[in-house]
Amino acid sequence: MTWLLDLTPDEWNAVQLSIKVATVAMLFSLPPGILIALLLARGRFWGKGFINGLVHLPLVLPPVVTGYLLLLSFGRNGPAGAFFEHWFGIVFSFRWTGAALACGIMGFPLMVRAIRLSIEGVDRKLEAAAGTLGAHPVLVFATVTLPLTLPGIIAGAILSFAKAMGEFGATITFVSNIPNETQTLPSAIYTLTQVPGGDAGALRLTLISVIISMVALIASEALARRAGKRLDSE
Repeated sequence: MTWLLDLTPDEWNAVQLSIKVATVAMLFSLPPGILIALLLARGRFWGKGFINGLVHLPLVLPPVVTGYLLLLSFGRNGPAGAFFEHWFGIVFSFRWTGAALACGIMGFPLMVRAIRLSIEGVDRKLEAAAGTLGAHPVLVFATVTLPLTLPGIIAGAILSFAKAMGEFGATITFVSNIPNETQTLPSAIYTLTQVPGGDAGALRLTLISVIISMVALIASEALARRAGKRLDSE
């Protein structure tokens, strides 16, 4: 097993960058993910089907198309990219921040779906009881709905993280494959398969990618189960 950890500096950088990108993508996707999931689970309004379709569009679009749309929108000459660079000094195209954005968007549908199903499973009578005691709807959501949906939130967050770890098409289209800047695990594996003698490195990174993703999925199941038991005991 020692050969598995015998990585070159570039390979280590790809592993660390992937974890960094996936973590940032997950954390920044979580607040809007919860809000959109709540909107889709409880909202009754015209255009709900369109929003639902828009949220899940990255699941059915070719990742390259998603990446190209991001390049048009968040590139330096794109409307969103120019806005963020001018007002916040944030550049997305060909930067690791763009990789995080692409990964966040690709994992967003999985996060929203898991949280939405969890919200739909909440007993509305519990929320109504809190409301009859004079609690503000925001307080009811924070103290009743949110804790009850915690297993779904955990599952959705870690599924998003795992998806981000394996994202390739949208990322390489939007931010290219720049070592130490945007070269995540999938991009590094692709590069190693294209050069002579790179098979060993590609295999090492593939196994590391599988291990990280499996650990994330197992952790998601364990944390969601633990949160569910804690809620049942209360």
